Amino acid sequence: MNIRIENSIKALHKNHFKARFFENSETAIKALLQEIKDTDKIGIGGSMTITELELPKKLMERGNEVFFHWLETTPEGMDEARKNASKADVYLTSTNALTEKGQLVNIDGVGNRVTSMIFGPKKVYVICGINKLAENLDKAMERIKENTYKNARRLNLKTPCAITGICNDCDSPQRMCNVTTIIEKKPSKTDIEVILIDESLGY
Repeated sequence: MNIRIENSIKALHKNHFKARFFENSETAIKALLQEIKDTDKIGIGGSMTITELELPKKLMERGNEVFFHWLETTPEGMDEARKNASKADVYLTSTNALTEKGQLVNIDGVGNRVTSMIFGPKKVYVICGINKLAENLDKAMERIKENTYKNARRLNLKTPCAITGICNDCDSPQRMCNVTTIIEKKPSKTDIEVILIDESLGY
């Protein structure tokens, strides 16, 4: 564990978050599947990290009820999944950036992901690769803005960043950067645990 990771874990603990470090995703997934009951209802926030780890598939295959709007095919189904996810026993998501001060920084389009990270589910796991580490809040916002275009292109949006690869702080009707949150300390009513993995995961 290098000094940046060590300092980030210490900072998370100081901010009253639970936090663990895993050297690879395989051991992290194994630990999560052991801890999450097969009777738990699972909510998932939009996350390439969670998708890359194939957690939705693994959980559904063993019998968990999973609410994940990316699995839905209609706007109505997606909204229903978002609502159900916010009331789940366990919520899985990532973070757009994790500062070395132990802050979770996120930008959402709809807001369901950041809302559920803060209040609603009984247990929240925030799973992120070391590529999400940022020195401070300024660097966190910088890394988020530098990577936003990747999601825009994945979703085939008509935003300026999807075309140029650069954030333009646009007024596009399809703008994704609508809600910005900084979780400084663990919210008092939510059990949040950060799972930091020594791999590059998601955007």
